[in-house]
Amino acid sequence: MAIIDLRDDWNDVLERRRAFASSLVPYGPIVDAWAQWEPPGASPAWSPDLCTERWRRGVPLIGEASLDVDRGDVEDMLAVAMEAVTAVRPDEASGMRRLADEWDAGRIAPASFLPTRGAIGADAAQQLGIRAAVIAFLAYAGLRPAIEWTLRGAREIASEGVWSLGICPFCGAPPGFADIVEDGRLQLACHVCGGTWIFSRVRCPLCGADGPRDLARLEPGGADEAYFISACTRCKGSLKQIDRRQRWNARSPVVEDWGSPHLDLAARQAGYWRPIPTLLDLAAPPSSGV
Repeated sequence: MAIIDLRDDWNDVLERRRAFASSLVPYGPIVDAWAQWEPPGASPAWSPDLCTERWRRGVPLIGEASLDVDRGDVEDMLAVAMEAVTAVRPDEASGMRRLADEWDAGRIAPASFLPTRGAIGADAAQQLGIRAAVIAFLAYAGLRPAIEWTLRGAREIASEGVWSLGICPFCGAPPGFADIVEDGRLQLACHVCGGTWIFSRVRCPLCGADGPRDLARLEPGGADEAYFISACTRCKGSLKQIDRRQRWNARSPVVEDWGSPHLDLAARQAGYWRPIPTLLDLAAPPSSGV
């Protein structure tokens, strides 16, 4: 059974976003690779006491654990993600060759792409001399099912009130998307591991700003009713959101994110950046990307 099969979700988004069909093509092989990934065995077990203890200290679970995934388990997925990078940014081909060489030599491992307090995949970016945004994209596009499998056993352990940070309680990555759920609360979504967690609607998850004028809302309107961008006027970070009370049939966060590049363009034109890059960010000149 697939750890994450978003092919139906993706096909639905493509049907709704026909105007963006050509720009969304590189994501297709990633969605297929995720669905075809087979886990190496049963998901690791997580102790409720251990999880709660780490969360109370503000430590994401994987921050003090190992990623029990071999290179061979994920190299096909990573290769597909690398091809997507070069498809939108051909001048990254040399960096992808360096990555392939270091990977084959055993000097880069899956754990090199994990989030740390500084960034996603900071070790890999420094070692390879590749843009941080490219490494961050590869981290989730190339490893998502494996990281999700690693943390699957901890999903049901999380309890409200234990975690209040803006980073993922499971892997430590910043949020990639957000939903307003049925009861009106804000639920952040992690693209790196698939985790979700409840967060304050009046505080920026990226910098913690919570003043009355710190958060701005950009709304595209029209056919995109219920879709909007929550932006911070302090750190200039932004996060796309869907109000699922209105758009009840919206699909999974990562495909809704990939399928709405026009919202990213609107946020960029307004002077905001996003914490988790998409292919659109990689295609932009480095000075204007993530």
